Amino acid sequence: MGQVDFKNLRKSFGSTNIIDGLNLEIHNSEFLVLLGPSGCGKSTTLRLLAGLESVSSGTISIDGCDVTELEPRDRDIAMVFQNYALYPTMTVEQNIGFGLKAKKMSPKLIKEKVNEVADLLGLTHLLNRKPNALSGGQQQRVAIGRAIVRKPKVFLFDEPLSNLDANLRLEMRAEIMKLHRELGATTIFVTHDQEEAMAMADRIVIMDKGLIEQVGTPTEIYFQPKTRMVAGFIGNPSMNFMKGEISKNSELKLPIGNIKVNTILNLGEHIDVGIRPEKIKLADPKRKPNENIVRVMVTNIELLGPRAIVKMEHESGQVLTSVVDHDEIGKYELGTNISISLASNALHIFPKIKD
Repeated sequence: MGQVDFKNLRKSFGSTNIIDGLNLEIHNSEFLVLLGPSGCGKSTTLRLLAGLESVSSGTISIDGCDVTELEPRDRDIAMVFQNYALYPTMTVEQNIGFGLKAKKMSPKLIKEKVNEVADLLGLTHLLNRKPNALSGGQQQRVAIGRAIVRKPKVFLFDEPLSNLDANLRLEMRAEIMKLHRELGATTIFVTHDQEEAMAMADRIVIMDKGLIEQVGTPTEIYFQPKTRMVAGFIGNPSMNFMKGEISKNSELKLPIGNIKVNTILNLGEHIDVGIRPEKIKLADPKRKPNENIVRVMVTNIELLGPRAIVKMEHESGQVLTSVVDHDEIGKYELGTNISISLASNALHIFPKIKD
């Protein structure tokens, strides 16, 4: 088992609140990702759970047991750090087995467990090497091996892939997911990389300024963002935003013109309207024009292999970004005016953020 509960968790440094009343239940065997911009409190949350930082107020429990005041070694948690934190004078075998030796386990049993983990991670041929003779990916595997050899209830990963190059990140991402499926332990993974979060998580917790903005599956987070912050943080390119006003029950007054929506709204309310780049389409000339067709000028085209990113500008100065499949890019020409369609069901409406 490995259910984790945070209740009214707070962490302050002086007068600055880093975590401000966090409430969260993490399910047994779940792969949960804490995602957010730098300084949002995600790594601090992990360190509070690990016992590396003291809690200002609130409680942390694992399987119903309050661990808020327990020492790190008594929480049945293992943590993998961004910088690997390997002992440079020890071999791979000694690094992996260090925690077991500290528990006074017999040398024979330590060797058995280390060999089992080394085989699982493809490290058997490296057991006699020291960290400085390993690649970044190999060092990361050793750090993971040191964590899983203890078979803890909860694994914590704090930006473990950020020091690796792009190809190795993809490889290690797949390995961590495979390990999670095989071991079935509760895993909490911290990252600022939205692609990493979307690919790996059962659920994502998006944090900002010490608060939870939204909790949900990757699909829910992407297609049903509850706040403007979530909508803008998830997606690459990011969501297009326009300032608007509700002029009729189902009509928005935007810089690009009046747009129909499928929602009943409050007349006169000022809002922010968002649309994903992939939802901006060329208007079909064969279809009858509707109120959501807009004329724009193509100002930039970035070719990215199977797709392109197209920048457009309305005469009002409003800039929009669209993602276009490679097969469609021939329909866009730099400096030309085109008609685009904004589907009503693709628009996201949020309360206006004050400037």
